[in-house]
Amino acid sequence: MKYSNEKKDLAAALRWFARLDMNEGIANHFSLAVSDDGQEFLMNPAGKYWSKIKSSDILELDARKDPKNIGPVVDETAWCIHGAIHRQVPSARCVMHLHPKYATALSCLEDPKLPAINQESMTFYNRVSYDLDYGGLGIGNEGERLASKLGNHSVLMMGQHGVLVTGKTVGEAFDRMYYFERSARIYITALQTGQKLKIASHEIAEKTAQQSENYFSDLHFKAILEVLDEEEPDYLN
Repeated sequence: MKYSNEKKDLAAALRWFARLDMNEGIANHFSLAVSDDGQEFLMNPAGKYWSKIKSSDILELDARKDPKNIGPVVDETAWCIHGAIHRQVPSARCVMHLHPKYATALSCLEDPKLPAINQESMTFYNRVSYDLDYGGLGIGNEGERLASKLGNHSVLMMGQHGVLVTGKTVGEAFDRMYYFERSARIYITALQTGQKLKIASHEIAEKTAQQSENYFSDLHFKAILEVLDEEEPDYLN
């Protein structure tokens, strides 16, 4: 199967986030560029529950072509968002868009910024782009608008919507999404105490972010693959 390793990785990431209850029904999508210019990419199909995704289900798409000619398996909003990012930001090799509970709750606040209150949230200090102008479902020009908001960051907080992360590999994007949701969870939980938050200084937060830059690696994802290979080997089919 063409792109077998890449499709395996996407299927594994989707299955694991389903285990973590970070999927939203059959919505949300992950994509991975397979050409140097990012225009050719892989993505999960519409209508397939993530816990049942297999490598053979992953679609091969081209951001320059109308997806309607390959049937109804391409979600229009996913095509618009992911296609636009792969066209406009070729360095964004893997793109993961989710509506997880805590990051989405954060996106609903008047100020959706993630403060540097603990080590995990400090890793994202000054490294998140924010879109505060929700424009409806990701259809038509909304995908292009969202792509323009990403800038040179690897995380886009989508106001009143959810979160989008990018990475050089599936493993890197997986790790980044996992820890962003955990950071949002810790922040929302801390807010619920009603006590004043202790926020790190710029110097400490930036130092921690720089120290953490090499920690978004594939090691976490490789450990996930070992579990899935043993417990859900049908994802490889």
